[in-house]
Amino acid sequence: MKKSMITALVLAMALGCKEKAKENTTGTSSDSVAEAKTEMAEQQEWAVLFDGTSFDGWHEYLKEGVSDHWKIEDGAMVFYPPQERKKGENHNLIFEGTYTDFELSLDWKISEAGNSGIFWGVAEMPDLKQPYESGPEIQVLDNDKHPDGKNGTSHQAGALYDMVSPSKDVTKPIGQWNNCVISVNHKTNKGSVVLNGETVVEFPVNDPEWSNMVAKSKFADWEHFGKHTTGKIGLQDHKDVVAFRNIKIKAL
Repeated sequence: MKKSMITALVLAMALGCKEKAKENTTGTSSDSVAEAKTEMAEQQEWAVLFDGTSFDGWHEYLKEGVSDHWKIEDGAMVFYPPQERKKGENHNLIFEGTYTDFELSLDWKISEAGNSGIFWGVAEMPDLKQPYESGPEIQVLDNDKHPDGKNGTSHQAGALYDMVSPSKDVTKPIGQWNNCVISVNHKTNKGSVVLNGETVVEFPVNDPEWSNMVAKSKFADWEHFGKHTTGKIGLQDHKDVVAFRNIKIKAL
């Protein structure tokens, strides 16, 4: 075979390999781009309320800013209650936005024998001295050692406080993080609490079912309790050390 024919054959084989490699690379790249776009779209659905580095967007209830009783440690906001309190003093945290239909995800860690809570539908009004006067609460609690854990299961961790009990206790041991996802959807009349990956509470959010639940609770005669379909998110100062992290929300 002539030298020129051999050279041509080698070149053709090389070009073929190059085109095949290009085709394979392009296919892989397209798949990766599609996966990245899907992941990005899912991430964009969520709005980060606390990124682990600052209290931007947060303030204490009926106050400006956040006091030194709240610290940022290892990517979490940690509450250290004051040793002495003035009458009526509270350091509940409130996020500045308002929400109607949403899914709220966060991690919480309670101290031994500790108590706290997560509010939604909070109406921040001067006449209401505490966020729980308007906002329903999902309980955060050491079920074993805090006295409220003995006051019925509707007061235990994960409960829609004093209204709906969790189906089971799936809390982690004290000192470990618990993941909590709270959903409130007025369009479907459904609310739920998923604690550590398990749905433990489900409840209606519209009337007449909602008002019927409230009427059977300690909040029956509270003028503003559970009345605000659109409201703020809050984290409770219940005089115990508590920590929250990875706080994000998305509209439903």
